[in-house]
Amino acid sequence: MKLTTLAVSLGAGWLAQKAVAALWTKATGHSPVHTDDDDATVASIVAFAAVTSATAALTRVLATRGTSRVATRIHARKG
Repeated sequence: MKLTTLAVSLGAGWLAQKAVAALWTKATGHSPVHTDDDDATVASIVAFAAVTSATAALTRVLATRGTSRVATRIHARKG
């Protein structure tokens, strides 16, 4: 169960990262902010960090809950 949750979380995190980068680029017209970007403003760095962190937390919660629900259904069918 823990390995499955880890695998689902990693996959969901990768997808979420790609989605955030695409949406950030579309919304701002700039590529996502990197820590070594000298042209990035502090406000854009903070905003990108907040969006990325919130997305990561939500993705982790949803992946864990979804995996748990699937495991519960599989266990119920076996028993």
